[in-house]
Amino acid sequence: MALDVELSEIRDFLAQHAPFEDLPAGELEALVPRLSVQYFRRGSALIARGDDNHSLYILRSGAVDVHDANSSFVDRGEPGGCFGAITLTEGNPSTFNVVAIEDSLALVMPGEVFHDLCARFPDVDHFFDLQRARRMQGAVATQQLSNSGSAILKTQVRELIRRPPVLVTSQASIRQAAEQMSEAGVSSLLVMNGDALAGIITDRDLRNRVLASGRDPRDPVAEIMTTKPVTGSAESLAFEVLLEMVGRNIHHLPILHDGVPVGIVTTTDLMRLEQANPVYLAGDIAKQDDVAGVAAAVSRLPQVVESLVAQDASADDIGRIVTAIGDSVERRLLQLAEAELGDPPVAYCWVALGSRARLEQALAADQDNAIIISDEVTADQLAYFTALAEKVVGWLVDCGYPRCPGGIMATNPRWRVPLETWKAEFRQWMTQPVPEAILQASIFFDMRGVHGDLSLFRKLRKLVRHTAPQSNLFLAHLAKQATLNEPPIGFFRGFVLAKEGDHKDTLDIKRGGVGAVVELARVHALSLGSPGVNTQTRIAAAVKAGIISEERGEDLRDAFEFISYVRLRHQASQVRAGRAPDNHVAPDDLSSFDKRHLREAFGIVRSAQGALAHRYPLSYIS
Repeated sequence: MALDVELSEIRDFLAQHAPFEDLPAGELEALVPRLSVQYFRRGSALIARGDDNHSLYILRSGAVDVHDANSSFVDRGEPGGCFGAITLTEGNPSTFNVVAIEDSLALVMPGEVFHDLCARFPDVDHFFDLQRARRMQGAVATQQLSNSGSAILKTQVRELIRRPPVLVTSQASIRQAAEQMSEAGVSSLLVMNGDALAGIITDRDLRNRVLASGRDPRDPVAEIMTTKPVTGSAESLAFEVLLEMVGRNIHHLPILHDGVPVGIVTTTDLMRLEQANPVYLAGDIAKQDDVAGVAAAVSRLPQVVESLVAQDASADDIGRIVTAIGDSVERRLLQLAEAELGDPPVAYCWVALGSRARLEQALAADQDNAIIISDEVTADQLAYFTALAEKVVGWLVDCGYPRCPGGIMATNPRWRVPLETWKAEFRQWMTQPVPEAILQASIFFDMRGVHGDLSLFRKLRKLVRHTAPQSNLFLAHLAKQATLNEPPIGFFRGFVLAKEGDHKDTLDIKRGGVGAVVELARVHALSLGSPGVNTQTRIAAAVKAGIISEERGEDLRDAFEFISYVRLRHQASQVRAGRAPDNHVAPDDLSSFDKRHLREAFGIVRSAQGALAHRYPLSYIS
């Protein structure tokens, strides 16, 4: 209907709400006559999902609800709220329903007026940019919800604790400990040395270490306990604790809060979480007696991922599960190799590199591994580790993990050396950086100890943490590399597709999407000396340090999660179709919802790359 309300009232209303409150008075006066007023009866749609929209709606009175492509509630709009900016900037059709939940009036701004306003007033344009970013966050949340609307794999460990732990002092006898377990009706208890946790004993310990061995029940309980037990945090997620337990083949885990025991969780407790059951594949792997058994067990991994995607688990959760299964495979193969070769002559640490190190492994991943050997090793003893690497890398191929095309594996003599040699290599990368070498070496700054003497890995990580923040030229080289890895999106926000080859007309969602965020986060983390290697953790560290704003960090985390999820869902669909999973997505296989939010995610990544280039001036680097 025609504008039949006093113009001054409309002007005053707009002046009270963002982004119009900052417009000059003359601009507001000129804007008001270009608007119309429209009435919406309760239950009617201002904007309908699937329809084209060419106006911005500013709610004058009443209330509206916004629902996404899955009909999930996203937002409730009150007077002053704006709707329709996404379709005006990103294109039609709309992926949201905006429906009046009571009789409402809206000021309607034609699309050409909206675009003119954004072009002339950067603050207005920025306001709607932030609104689009919030829609990205909502899209990520939508992807992570199951059909019932509940986030899966999100249960905290503290929710599983039903009773305080049963405690005994380290001076107590075995008999006293057994009596206390019997009276309390528990299968384990914690052994305390004052206020500190000294160990744990279980009914299995009583059978194997007391009854079976004929030990005197009057002996101190400290002689049969497991010392320095693995512990979990009450704030951890249940699936993280589960992965730790099945990966180490333990059945009881003490749970601490601020260093104080608050309970014990068992594998039985965790079995009750139906959605976590797929990760018991890691436990099956740990029980296998030969390589063929390990290969048969891990062959179920693609189906596990497909199941998790079907349940709408987050990409972060799925990456951690796939990584934990990969860790279980490597640990079991290393144990089998050690059984054949005998005990290692000196300490060593098998390390994972790349996505496995970051807890972000997807399907279609090849091997990236190395060995750190104790400096006590002699020339003759090195032959043991050559044989170990050849066996395990070959067996990993049998288990479905292809060799790294770049030779970044423990079978390469350069990546199977003593600790001091590793330190010298890292020092050279950080203090005398050569562009080609840095390009090849960046994967080694995503490293995590998997098996063996983890102190060797920690000593190497300590060197990196102390040296990298002062290595400005090294960081600049890494930053340049990160900014060159451009998202697959063109100037006019169209996808950039491969023009030839086996993957013609597809976009590489790993290289310019997942990989671009990984590289950005790596530079920031190394500049801080942060110990984290997980990408989400690295972004959080950069936000905490003030390197990137909280708003940009949130956007970047959401973009990374959304891109990663689309990648995993693509791989799951390939598994269902009986094809080998890859990272090349055809736009025709994406919904309009996915396309729109992928464009938004790629735009966020490109913006973050621009900020990184500004932080590390790159013009002087050849």
